[in-house]
Parts: sequence; C-alpha cells; structure tokens
Amino acid sequence: MTLGAAEDVVRAPDLVTARAKMSMLRLAGFTSVRVTSNWQPGLRAPAAGELAILRNVEAAARLSAVRVYVSVYHPGSRTTPLTPTARAEFAAYSAALARALPSFDDVIVGNEPNLNRFWLPQFALDGSNASAPAYLELLTQVYDALKSTDRTIRVWGGALAPRGSDRPTGIRPTSSPTAFLKALGVAYRASGRTLPVMDGLAMHPYPDTSSQSPDTAHPNTTTIGLADYDKLVGLLAEAFDGTAQPGSTLPILYDEYGIESVPPPGKTPLYTGTEPTTTQPVDERTQSAQYARALQLAFCQPNVAGMLLFHSHDETALLSWQSGVYYADGSPKASLYAVRDALDRTRGGSISRCEGLALDVQPLAVRFPSPARFLQGLRDVRFRCSLDCAWELRASRVANGSVAAIVRGYGRGGAEQFATLRGRKLGSGPVRLALTVTHPVNPGLATTRESRELRPGPASA
Repeated sequence: MTLGAAEDVVRAPDLVTARAKMSMLRLAGFTSVRVTSNWQPGLRAPAAGELAILRNVEAAARLSAVRVYVSVYHPGSRTTPLTPTARAEFAAYSAALARALPSFDDVIVGNEPNLNRFWLPQFALDGSNASAPAYLELLTQVYDALKSTDRTIRVWGGALAPRGSDRPTGIRPTSSPTAFLKALGVAYRASGRTLPVMDGLAMHPYPDTSSQSPDTAHPNTTTIGLADYDKLVGLLAEAFDGTAQPGSTLPILYDEYGIESVPPPGKTPLYTGTEPTTTQPVDERTQSAQYARALQLAFCQPNVAGMLLFHSHDETALLSWQSGVYYADGSPKASLYAVRDALDRTRGGSISRCEGLALDVQPLAVRFPSPARFLQGLRDVRFRCSLDCAWELRASRVANGSVAAIVRGYGRGGAEQFATLRGRKLGSGPVRLALTVTHPVNPGLATTRESRELRPGPASA
C-alpha cells in the first residue's frame, strides 16, 4: 500500500520551502503525497508559475523519496468541462503536465464529480443522472491523452465523495457514489468502448462525522465509507465486469480520509472562524486511534492500493479541515507519533491480521561474523528484513546437527537488526549459524540464511 497525505502545503514557490515541507511529511511517516493542479477554461498547459511550483514539488519529492500523485481538476462547478472544446483543453492540460513532470506517474482525473460543488448539472431534466455520463466523456479523453504521452502513467478515475442525496429537485443536488458508479457503468457499456478509461478508482470514504468510527458500515444507504468495501467492489463489478474496463479487480485508492481534532487552548489563536456543528471533531488521542483503525481496515481490503490522509497540516479556518498531524504553525500534535507508528506497522504488514494473507519476509544484507572474528568471541549478526519480522538465530553443531544456542527477537521492516550469541556456551567444535525470518502477524513462508562453518574459541566451551 502507498501511504501518504493529500497535502498542498508542499506546493511552494521555491525548492527550499518545498523540501522543508516534504521533510515534515517524511518525519510524520508519509511516503506519498497528493497535490492538486487546477485546469481553467482556455488552458491547454500549466502556466509558467504553476509549472515552476510543480517542478519544486517534483524535485523535493525526489530528494525526500516521496511518491507524488497529482489531482487535475477544475476549481468549481462554474468551470465544469461539458463541451468538446473544454474536454479537449482539460485533456491537453493533463498531458502537458505529464510531459513536463515525467516522475509524476499517478494522475487523478477530477474531484468529487458527484457533488454540485464541483460538477453541474448533476441531473438531466427527466431526473436521470447527468454527471456520470458527462464525467465519463472527460475521463475517456484524458485517459487517452495521458496514455499517448506515457503508457506507464496510472490514471485514477472517480475521486468520489462518500455521500449524495440523489434528489434532482433538492436544494443541493448531489449524486451518491452508489448511483454515480451505476450510471458510470451504464454509460460506459452504452459507449461501446473497447479500451479502459481508468487504471484505478479514487475514493474519499470520509465518515459521516469525525467522531464516527471507521468501522461504521452503511448497508442500507447509498453512502460508501471505509467499512463498505464489499459494497464498493460489488458496485464496480456491476458497472464494469465483462467489459474492457476492469471492475471487481480494479485497484482502489483512498486518496482522501480525514479526522478532525480540536485545537488545544494554547493553539486556538492560530485558527479563525467557527467549527461547523456537523463536524464533531475529536481529541488528538481519538484522532490517532481513528486513523490507526482506518489503516487496519484498508490494509485487509485486497483491492486497496493505498490511503492518503487529508491532511498532514491543519488549515487555519475552522470552517475547513483540522485533520492534520501538525497544527497550523507546523508544530506536531500528540497524534503524530501514534499515527507514524501506525503507518510504519502498515508498511511492515503488522497493522492487522488479515484472513488469507500470508506475507513472505526476506532477510536483507545479512552479515555473519567472519571465522576470525567468531574465534575471537565476536558473534554478532546484522541484517534487515523486507517487512516486519520475527527472527531466530540458531547455532548448530556441525558434528551431529544438535542445537548449541538459540536467540529470538522481532524487528521493524527496513530497520537494521542485531542478533548476538555473545556469552553463549557453544562448545569447542565447529558450528554453523542459521538466521530464519518470518512475518509476526501474517506469516507466510519462513526464509533462512546460513553461515559458513565457524569454530568457537576455547572460552565458549
């Protein structure tokens, strides 16, 4: 899984600032970031200033080993690309961005097209869904333009909001993700297209409020939250299975998921306005627990390719989002450390036990002691594990295969591990060391590395 933040704070006018912000993301445990780039009517390529900012993001990401997702969308419903000309411009803009920034391999097309804030009209005069068929036309054109630029670019469609009213005559006409995906499938099948239109689906599975558990499912409504994975996969199957567009096997990216926390009294001067009563923000301890639980759920969902938390840094307006692990001034919240640990455990495969999941761990850069050092009593073994691991170092006597000594331990994936047999009585005959690693939570096959024949010194008998 890719694990990161949806965060435009890294969009900086100079490389020094972009690198500093990117380093803060890494410090919080994020290894991916999603940034935005707005298309405006008339634009066929990013303006010089926009391109300079994105190049700073690209350079800072390379220096910090961060994977970048770029979300290309129009800033609001007044600029919805509904005409052939507008769609052609949007597609040209996306392709020009990809050519100028070759390390940006993931492009998300649009933002919450099932909401009237970003897409109008949502419904036709007869009350049928209008946003999904119109969005499909845009997605198709952008997909083809990006693939013509670079076949390896991953095109993510959807970026859907988790809720919608499905009421054409309502005050706020919005489409639920359930209705939108069904309509998208109908439109795709009717188009007769024999190529896909997306390599993955982006989804924003926000809870109904920040105080709601990520475990809350919505079996009887059209909402899609984190606990509605099976419903989401079923909708994708209904929409696309049997066509050129993958459905039930389509990768899913949760590219926005946020839990707001309440700023403590010492930080309230940083924020302005009033918190909406519908948000129901939580304390920082609960925020970190909610994020950890969200990662546990996503980790065990087979089609999920990643999760991006919204945000890393709080926004200053209370009307907006205080969902970061940093306050608005860049100082860390108490939740940062717990969230970073949860991200590390997810990356290492230990965040949750998943039914049917078996992870094979590889020991990396194993360094057994040389015969000379072993003879001197230096019996340290250093190594790393490709994922979180449970390890065992065993010394066996060459003469008869009997076990002379065993030490065991646990390690975090990627971190240097240290196992030692110092002080253990091994006898005077030659021994062979065997290092075995396996996954501690979702065990697959055990992997063993053996040393050459080593002879202990006289003191070890």
